[in-house]
Formats: sequence, C-alpha cells, structure tokens
Amino acid sequence: MLRVGLTGGLNSGKSTVARTLRSLGAEVIEADSLGRALMEPGQPVYAEILRVFGQGVAGPDGKLNRPRLAELAFKGGRLQELNAIVHPAVIDAQRRWMEEVFQHNRDAIAVVESALIFEVERDARARGEQEGVLADWRRRFDCIVVVTTPDEIKIARYAERAAREGLDRAAAEADARARLALQIPDTEKAARANYGIENTGDTVQLRAQVERLWKQLVAVSKGSSAL
Repeated sequence: MLRVGLTGGLNSGKSTVARTLRSLGAEVIEADSLGRALMEPGQPVYAEILRVFGQGVAGPDGKLNRPRLAELAFKGGRLQELNAIVHPAVIDAQRRWMEEVFQHNRDAIAVVESALIFEVERDARARGEQEGVLADWRRRFDCIVVVTTPDEIKIARYAERAAREGLDRAAAEADARARLALQIPDTEKAARANYGIENTGDTVQLRAQVERLWKQLVAVSKGSSAL
C-alpha cells in the first residue's frame, strides 16, 4: 500500500492530475469535496463554524453562505480560525477513507488531493503544535507529489473561470493574488516533495508526466509491499 499526498497551489492543475491518476488505477479522494460535505448542516463542523463566526454565515436555506464565510476568512483575517475548525475534521476523514481503501486492497495506491498539505503543517506549528498529524505530514503520507505552475498562469485560470461565472475579472485577479499570498511558494513545496509535475498547459505533456509518475508510484508500492 502507498499513501500519496497530491498538492499544488491555486489552479495549478492538481485536479487534472488526480483524475489522470484515477484513470490509471489509483484510489483518489479530494480534500475540497470532503470539506464541503463536512460543512453541510447537521455536521459538527457546520455547528462549530456557526458558533465561532455567528449565525450570519448561514443563508436562508440553512446552508453556509460560502461567499460571506470566505470574505470573513480571507479579507477579515480569520482564515486561521476557520482552518482550525475544518482541517482536523478533514484530515480525520482522509485517514478513515484510507483505512477503508487498504482494508479492501492492501496493494492500493491511495491519493489524497489537497491544496494545503504543507500549509496545514505550517499553520499547526505556528499555533504551537509540534506533534500529531497536523504538524507533520509524514504521519499522513508516504510521499508527496507537487504540481507546479507559474503564478501568472494560475491567476489567469482563476480569472477566466470567474469571468465565465459572470464575475468581475479584475476583482478575481486580485482575489487570486491574495489567496496565493497565503500559500507556500511552489519552489519551497517542490524542494520538499518527493515527486514533481510541471503543468504549463500542454495536456499531452502533462499526461505523459503523470503516466511516468504512476509507474514510479507502482514500483514504490510494490517495494513497500515486499518488506
């Protein structure tokens, strides 16, 4: 078995890499999807968000008003508060998912796609946590794959998606830059990762890189199983 963390900055293309790995045989789960599920009404995470941020972050339908919550977190300087609620629950859900995967297939390669693997560690240590899964990704993963993309490409992709949704492009670009400022630079992530994928927009080249990566992961997994 092999536990793989797949990470990359905003709009780096890690979701595309994750889909390709899934098509090649990996078991894949997305941290964003887990987070959204845990923030639904009735979940402990939802209740804690309302307790900390107030009832004003819930919409008329009872669900979280995500734009309002994002504004409080990113522009209001309360991102750490939100992360301290969401990240432990998401990471615990990832752990349980991997346990289920390996119960069914001991030779599986389980990939967790998450933008903030290194940031979770950084923020936990900034809060004074030195032990545990939040403060040390090595307790969660056997190896890390990082997808890198020039920041200007990330910003352009973010703005293009916002424009398709009818949002102001200039405001979206500013939002993207603000979000990137909170993330660890690609160069630092790449230096700490075990494997790297460079995504410049060439889909054929990206696919070829992922196929080479998959062969490496399979080889490592088989070696681990033989021990």
